[in-house]
Amino acid sequence: MWAGNAWRAALFGVPRGCRAQSALAQLRGILEGELEGIRGAGTWKSERVITSRQGPHIHVDGVSGGILNFCANNYLGLSSHPKVIQAGLQALEEFGAGLSSVRFICGTRSIHKNLEAKIARFHQREDAILYPSCFDANAGLFEALLTPEDAVLSDELNHASIIDGIRLCKAHKYRYRHLDMADLEAKLQEAQKHRLRLVATDGAFSMDGDIAPLQEICRLASRYGALVFVDECHATGFLGPTGRGTDELLGVMDQVTIINSTLGKALGGASGGYTTGPEPLVSLLRQRARPYLFSNSLPPAVVGCASKALDLLMESNTIVQSMAAKTQRFRSKMEAAGFTVSGASHPICPVMLGDARLASRMADDMLKRGIFVIGFSYPVVPKGKARIRVQISAVHSEEDIDRCVEAFVEVGRLHGALP
Repeated sequence: MWAGNAWRAALFGVPRGCRAQSALAQLRGILEGELEGIRGAGTWKSERVITSRQGPHIHVDGVSGGILNFCANNYLGLSSHPKVIQAGLQALEEFGAGLSSVRFICGTRSIHKNLEAKIARFHQREDAILYPSCFDANAGLFEALLTPEDAVLSDELNHASIIDGIRLCKAHKYRYRHLDMADLEAKLQEAQKHRLRLVATDGAFSMDGDIAPLQEICRLASRYGALVFVDECHATGFLGPTGRGTDELLGVMDQVTIINSTLGKALGGASGGYTTGPEPLVSLLRQRARPYLFSNSLPPAVVGCASKALDLLMESNTIVQSMAAKTQRFRSKMEAAGFTVSGASHPICPVMLGDARLASRMADDMLKRGIFVIGFSYPVVPKGKARIRVQISAVHSEEDIDRCVEAFVEVGRLHGALP
């Protein structure tokens, strides 16, 4: 009888080890080609290393001195709030580093139930369910709720997590043009043959800083018997008179059926997401939502931080009210300087540049001047629409904002983006 290696060589012509090395070499060649294509297109994304806690003033590895941070989702500055940090430490001490389980086995704690109740109360909804992230909340919702009998109608510029979540479900899929209510109405008319019709939209669109016309969306949904879902990740905590989000801002809290949002931006900045809405829907998600059923419970420290962030918001809306004036200050000064800033009245302020290399080089030169911003290009945004996305925080001072604008003007002139 032949030995194993000799038998393989006779049968396949190449020993198994050589075949494995050949496959690995082929993989490396494919990957290097892909990576070189990204570099050549000017869309390579480098990661800067921050050596301090999150906040308006940070330290960056390899850069001397303090840096002004203008690209975090830390809208209310709560990620470094002493009461938020203390609440996280207390939860860590009481409940440990992690829960080593999914919720339905042995991963549910009183802090999870308390936070879910607080979220539902904050949004004035019946119930809420926690996830490791809002990406997971969006991945879990559509597949559990919608069947082949149903339809989902999605804004073409919805966040990637909404798009991926919709792909997982078997409902009929309609995509309407961005913020185009005439196109949405046409799609709703076409979708009348389906059992449930769900309109899905971001409340505030993270790349463009524009806000969904929820009043018109809700009016159309009512006319055509549809439900409304809103992703509020870039609205929860700071849009609306008390920070409830775009549905509060536009006066349609009682007309939006389902809200998904995050704990990882304005509400403490750590991690975690949730769905809030009708109690039977939340109960169904606990039974069928795969990211909920097969992911570890949200860590106690994250729950503690988010819970305290919500307490601070519900106690006072002072910090929320400071956002509008600071956002307007930045937008008006940048536009007066000659820049095009997308969106309106949202603290996401995309400085539109078009060219990916220009956005990347300008962001690098901004860092040299003590301003931390990032260039966004394809595939994060469409080709030809590269930009530097600036994000205003309630804890930025007027001096911080003015310094950022001054650096933009200097760098813009250096690279020919301004005359």
